[in-house]
Amino acid sequence: MDRYAHDADPTPDGDEDGEAQRNTSRDSLLLTATLRTEAGASNVRVRNLSAGGLMAEYGTALPQGTPVEIDVRGIGWVSGKVAWATDGRLGIAFDSPIDPKLARKPVGTGAKTPIYLKPPLRR
Repeated sequence: MDRYAHDADPTPDGDEDGEAQRNTSRDSLLLTATLRTEAGASNVRVRNLSAGGLMAEYGTALPQGTPVEIDVRGIGWVSGKVAWATDGRLGIAFDSPIDPKLARKPVGTGAKTPIYLKPPLRR
């Protein structure tokens, strides 16, 4: 089992808004995104995504509350703040909710599926 499957609750006791945001449905996925801080931009791997935030792999620990922007495929640039950072991963709480399903929508606009991607037909 992934040791990150059960993340610790980063909100202090009595913080109902943070608790409600943390308990929203998270969609596990793997996609790359661009994270921008005042130090510059770098690529990260997003591991899960919800309407209120995300978890990403990022080698540098950022202090809690650091303002960031992240460019998520299908959604665009989203602003937020670092909610927590540990062991090469960080959590970002978005300033405004997003629709996480947009990140799963196909980005290609091709009119025809290549033959090598089509499953063989069996009769």
